[in-house]
Amino acid sequence: MRMRRERKFWFMRLLLMMAAGVFLYGCTGKSTHEASASREFFAMDTVMTVTAYGGRCEEAVEAAEKEVKRLDALLSTGAEDSEVFRLNREEGGFVSEDTAALLEGAERICKETDGAFDISIYPVMQAWGFPDKEYRVPEPEELKALLDRVDGSQIVLDGKREKVTFGLEGMEIDLGGIAKGYTSNRMMKIFQEYGIESGIVSLGGNVQVLGRKANGGNWRVAVRSPKGDGDFLGVLSVNGKAVVTSGGYERYFEQDGKTYHHILNPKSGYPADSGLESVTVVSEDGTLADGLSTALFVMGMEQAVSFWKLHREEFDAVFLDKEGGLWITEGLEGAFQSDFSYEIIRK
Repeated sequence: MRMRRERKFWFMRLLLMMAAGVFLYGCTGKSTHEASASREFFAMDTVMTVTAYGGRCEEAVEAAEKEVKRLDALLSTGAEDSEVFRLNREEGGFVSEDTAALLEGAERICKETDGAFDISIYPVMQAWGFPDKEYRVPEPEELKALLDRVDGSQIVLDGKREKVTFGLEGMEIDLGGIAKGYTSNRMMKIFQEYGIESGIVSLGGNVQVLGRKANGGNWRVAVRSPKGDGDFLGVLSVNGKAVVTSGGYERYFEQDGKTYHHILNPKSGYPADSGLESVTVVSEDGTLADGLSTALFVMGMEQAVSFWKLHREEFDAVFLDKEGGLWITEGLEGAFQSDFSYEIIRK
C-alpha cells in the first residue's frame, strides 16, 4: 500500500505562498497607504493565512486566529475534550451555539442534497482509516453494517438549539466537511467588528474575502488544478465571497493498484465515483460553499447542474471532470479567466 498526497505542513505552506501571489495580485499596483497585518498558523489540520487591511488590522488578525483555535478545539473529532468527541461518545447531549449552528447548516445541506452531504458518515470514514491515516479497504459486509448508522435525518436538534439527539445506535458525526466554511464566516464577522472592510483568509482549500482589495479592485482567487505542482485551472475575480474547492486528489491512498480517495458517497460507503475530478463553489456563505463542494462532487455533473439550476441565487460553481472537461455556471461568466477552454452552464 502506498500513501500519497497527505497535506504535509511544508507542502501546504509552499502552495499557500504560491497562491498568495495570485490572491493578492495587483495590490501593489496602486498605493493606498492602508495599514495591513497578516498571520500564518496551523489549525484544523491545515496551514491557514489571515490578512486584514485597516486601522485595527493587527487586533483583527489576532482575534481571528484566536477564534479559529477556539473552534478547532470545540469541533475536533480526535481531541477528547472537544464537544464533538463528547457528543460521539454519549450519542448526543447539550451543545454550544456554534455547534448548534453547524448542525443546522449540515441538516439543511443534507436534506437539500438528498444525503449527498452527511456528517454521520464518520464511522465509515474511520473504517477506511482516513481520520488516523491507518488506511485500509473495508470488507463489503463491514461497510453494509456501518451504513446502518449513517442517516443525517436522525440527528435531531431540539427547538431551543441546546441539545442534540442521535437517533441511531452507534451514530457518530464529523463536522469537518463544513467547519472551515463556518470558521471563515466567523472570521469575516470578526474583521467587521474591528472596522475592517478589506481582508482575506485562506484555510487550506477554503478562501473567503471581505469586501474588495485595499486598492478597490476585486480579489483574484486561484482555482487549484488536481495536477498540483502550483498549477491552476484558472483565476476567479470576486469580492465578498467564499471560494471552496473539493476533489479526490486532496487525500487518498493506493492499494493493489487502485486509488481510494477520502470523499465518500454516504449511500454506498465507497469513495464517490461521479466522474468529477474537482468542484469549486463560490458563495457569500462559507458554510454553504464548504458543504456543497463535497455534495456536488458526490452527485456528479448531471445532478450537480440540476441542483445549481434550482439554487442558482445561492452559489455558482466550477466543475472539472476526469476527462479534463471544464465548466463554469453562468454567474461566473466574466469573472473566471483560464488558459484552458471551458463551457458555460446556463439556466
